[in-house]
Amino acid sequence: MKKIFLLLTIFYCVSVNAQDSYTVNGETLQLKTEVDGNVDLLWNIIDNEYRYFIRTSDNSITELVNTRNDNDKYQEEYKTTLGKATGMSADKVNLTLPSLISFIESHNKTQDANFVSTHSKSKAQLRLMVFGGITNSPFVKNPENVKTPVFGAELEVSEGRENPRHSGFFQVRHVLEDADEFPYSTTELSLGYRFRFIRSTGFNIFADVKAATVNFAKGNIATIDGEEVTISEGSDTAFDVPFIFGLGADIRISDTSFITVGYNQLFALFLDDQDNFSTDITLGYKLKL
Repeated sequence: MKKIFLLLTIFYCVSVNAQDSYTVNGETLQLKTEVDGNVDLLWNIIDNEYRYFIRTSDNSITELVNTRNDNDKYQEEYKTTLGKATGMSADKVNLTLPSLISFIESHNKTQDANFVSTHSKSKAQLRLMVFGGITNSPFVKNPENVKTPVFGAELEVSEGRENPRHSGFFQVRHVLEDADEFPYSTTELSLGYRFRFIRSTGFNIFADVKAATVNFAKGNIATIDGEEVTISEGSDTAFDVPFIFGLGADIRISDTSFITVGYNQLFALFLDDQDNFSTDITLGYKLKL
């Protein structure tokens, strides 16, 4: 139940923060805000159809439409709507998300010298992070719930925009052993996905999931021969698709760098927590490349 509750909480936060409810011409719609400025761009896929709207400074919302006449010719009404809202020619604007974003952001820049585009022209953005912290290795048998150091590095790939919502990452982390109390260590390679469900200029809060992992583990193995017990060091390599969930936050400290706090390995869909709730906490420094 604990795992299901946490999973539902994350999904609820994602859905609530991803879009808002609006009433347009008597129709209640869930719309995403793609551009926020003097003129806002709202959109969503509704009944398998892309629908776009603009919200002007008086808070009125107008749909951008492109209907066909009896001769099957597109009327391009959206160009007139955009022209009236911005005072700019929209003759070369297509009714597509990238074209609308470019046009509306161009207008917003003319109205506000401090307007900052959230859409980069680059196709991808890379961020490199180094981190360290402590962990109780919650998915490994650890009767005394011993905490040991962990450190690693991560390469994150995201959308080409200033404040991306979605990203993927490749992570390498190494857990050190405690020779006396917890003789276990591992080097883990993982691939995962991250969703920022709260975004602002100064900080982001996100949920992430490790979809695939490879662990190169070492630990003590007990061998019993009659009454004699022999303790020896052994190693193991394991590939898993565990779906390990965690939470974290990026705190901006400059235009290109962040401090990242992670509360990791909260639960996994396909691994048991060995009766130890996660104490896997890391602090990292993240830099845009």
